[in-house]
Amino acid sequence: MTATIPTTMPGPASPAPSTPLTGGAIGEAANVIRITGGNRLTGSVVISGSKNAALPALAATLLTEDECVLRNVPDLADIQTMVALLRSLGAQVEVDRAKRRIMVRAARLTSTAAPPDLVGKMRASFLVAGPLLARFGEVTATTPGGCHLGARPVDVDVRGFRRMGAEVDFSEQTVSARTVGLRGAFIYMDYPSHTGTENLLMAASLASGRTTIVNASCEPEIIALGNMLVRMGARISGLGSPTLVVDGVDRLHGVSEVILPDRLQAGTFAIAAVLTKGEVKLHGVRPADMLPLTAKLTEAGAEVWEHEDTMMVRGGSTLRAVEVQTLPFPGFPTDLQASFGTLLTQAEGRSKIHERVFEDRLRYTDQLNAMGADVRVERYHVHGSDQPRYGTLAEFHGPTPLRGAAVRALDIRAGAGVVLAGLAAKGETTVSDIYHLARGYEDFVPTLRSLGATISEGTADATP
Repeated sequence: MTATIPTTMPGPASPAPSTPLTGGAIGEAANVIRITGGNRLTGSVVISGSKNAALPALAATLLTEDECVLRNVPDLADIQTMVALLRSLGAQVEVDRAKRRIMVRAARLTSTAAPPDLVGKMRASFLVAGPLLARFGEVTATTPGGCHLGARPVDVDVRGFRRMGAEVDFSEQTVSARTVGLRGAFIYMDYPSHTGTENLLMAASLASGRTTIVNASCEPEIIALGNMLVRMGARISGLGSPTLVVDGVDRLHGVSEVILPDRLQAGTFAIAAVLTKGEVKLHGVRPADMLPLTAKLTEAGAEVWEHEDTMMVRGGSTLRAVEVQTLPFPGFPTDLQASFGTLLTQAEGRSKIHERVFEDRLRYTDQLNAMGADVRVERYHVHGSDQPRYGTLAEFHGPTPLRGAAVRALDIRAGAGVVLAGLAAKGETTVSDIYHLARGYEDFVPTLRSLGATISEGTADATP
């Protein structure tokens, strides 16, 4: 059940000392994480700023020549990539690592072409397209990279730009767009793309006339970006709903913005607490953003308490099988699916996860099966789409004892899932390809260690 946290709860723990902007706790020389499972996680975690809110906020600074200051920015590899991208375009960027603050002034850009080596590192790099096209009338970028999760096209963004009057040359490798001035348009999105909504929202803010975006994403990070744009002078209504209306303005001004807390980081630690039958307090969260997860945790038998910006999560004596469908917010977040799937390996009965966002997001189940799980995956065609699209269904038969093994972090969230599996497994688990985790989790290994996990990072040919 969900209840009020007792007022005798201890206060928030002090934030961990800041580290250089190189991806949080994963050191440059480290290439594996080692975990000895079986420990019960207890303690407190202060949740950092959201990567998925900070990246579009950084892109939005290109919409104005004024100084913009972002606070509570997480210390992650993807943030470093976006900072390098802004600098490559000619923006002045100052990073205060100790204060988690980034200042951007994009008064005089020297380029509207995003370097391929930076765009290839993460999908969010394509977020500079909307601001550059709206403010400077042109943009060139390679199609974005990042985690390999199946088809994640930018055709939603491209069709929207064309509806707003841009000429776009679009191939499998490159997007090049030009306009003498974007104009408002009615845009129906085929699906509520997170990045597509952000790109079109930023572009429409400086377009002439009214833009209506239907079937827009309603994620908390979209609302945060929209509110930031409004504070910069944009005229936007409908934030939090599937229909956004934007009346373009001539210019936007600078802003000082605080990045909202990372619900995905918070969710990962909440799941870890339940998986290990522990008890963890999460400080600096927004419980309303956590509802899709906490509803499923309580259904599975966990206990969750909420009080203002703090949550306490405790594992129950028995985990029950549940069924999950990943959907855009307020549906269950696809980015927590792998961690929750790990939890379901320990639930009694047959659980199901329907992945409806990214067709290849269940690849991590092979890693769980290598650790002793019993997970079966089925791929099926999604009808009614103008392109071949597929959904996937995973059945988890449990509980199954997990055993330590050598596994891989296939992407950011799959990496978190196999680390959590290591926490519950008997023996030692070695996780390779951990650079993915540095993109999405700040101080991941030290935080788990502070909660009681036996975990370290190092090199594959060295002992911890």
